[in-house]
Amino acid sequence: MSHSSFTPDNELGFVSLVGAGPGDPDLLTVKAVKRIRTADVIVFDRLVSQEILDLASPTAELVYVGKKLDHHFVPQDEINQILVDQAKLGKHVVRLKGGDPFIFGRGGEELQSLAVENLPFEVVPGITAAVGCTAYAGIPLTHRDHAQSVQFITGHLKQHGEDIDWPSLAHSNHTLVFYMGLKQCPTIQAKLISNGLADSTPCAIIERGATPQQRVLSGSLQELPALAEQAESPSLIVVGSVTELHQQLAWFKPELDV
Repeated sequence: MSHSSFTPDNELGFVSLVGAGPGDPDLLTVKAVKRIRTADVIVFDRLVSQEILDLASPTAELVYVGKKLDHHFVPQDEINQILVDQAKLGKHVVRLKGGDPFIFGRGGEELQSLAVENLPFEVVPGITAAVGCTAYAGIPLTHRDHAQSVQFITGHLKQHGEDIDWPSLAHSNHTLVFYMGLKQCPTIQAKLISNGLADSTPCAIIERGATPQQRVLSGSLQELPALAEQAESPSLIVVGSVTELHQQLAWFKPELDV
């Protein structure tokens, strides 16, 4: 359904599912900024920065539903219900998520709860972490000399990683990006190596990418678990020879105002 003509005083209530990007507020889309500024209610996650929230109207209600590793502040079904309830009150609701809401953001689940209730909604895409954080780390996801394909994988693995098709991932000309995978690095390493990827394959962990606190830890696949022990969430794990280009292409200097 198209809602491009939507205005905030819509009597039916309306939900804008908005991607806040990977960290740098300047990476918000123009449409995202417009929706944040006109929202009656903003339901936001832990990865949404204060700078982005400061764009909201002073009269907007801010509802925090952030999740931390191993601790869900608000269960997903309750988040879904908040969106439904607020929309039924006739509010313009912005559901604000870090990155892109349709890439490991459970945005689809939230919109399904609205669709069941016949409540109108739209999606405002954001720059997903795999694209934004690697760009700020000087790591091209594809490169003619290194990788002809790229794959995004959730790091929220089932026990022993049995839900992943590891043989299809263990290719040398392939870039792998694992979201939310710090605690799973030993499994990721073991599965990739046992399925044929060389333990010397370069890899990197990008901590707090596209923010002033960005840090990039580089090494080999053999060293991945040790690198993970030095990193904190949120971090992105990149496996593939493109990560070697970080040394040459790292343009973003977090200590500088760029």
